Amino acid sequence: MTFDPSSAGWKPRSGQGPFTTEVGPIWVRREAEGPAGSAYGLLAEERHTNSRGVVHGGMLMTFADHCLGWMVWDAVERTACATVSLNNQFIAAVKPGDFVEMRGRIVRQTRSLIFIQGTATVREQTGADKIVLTSEGIWKVLGVS
Repeated sequence: MTFDPSSAGWKPRSGQGPFTTEVGPIWVRREAEGPAGSAYGLLAEERHTNSRGVVHGGMLMTFADHCLGWMVWDAVERTACATVSLNNQFIAAVKPGDFVEMRGRIVRQTRSLIFIQGTATVREQTGADKIVLTSEGIWKVLGVS
């Protein structure tokens, strides 16, 4: 049985561009107020896997870039931003059928740069959340020097 994100309050993220549409969909669920108040999700599929049958690291980094970028975008009241740096640490494998959830927090915000950290998890059969990826990034607010 495949997990249905909509049955758990997740909605497809609107405004997904052509690349995100190709690799997604990415799901969103509001959990708290503020720019990092949304959680994002990805239902891992066979098409996301590498030759070992687990989700490709590049897919997980793509997911992190999108999720953290949307959190930054909310933090700067939807002003255009660009990723300057994104560092990822792979903690555990993700398998097809897993629903990966990403949450983040703004660490520091200046006029032109946003520093953010995120953690991606997968819910295990025991109900515990297993960390699969951690990320730290810096985003530049475009048009601000």
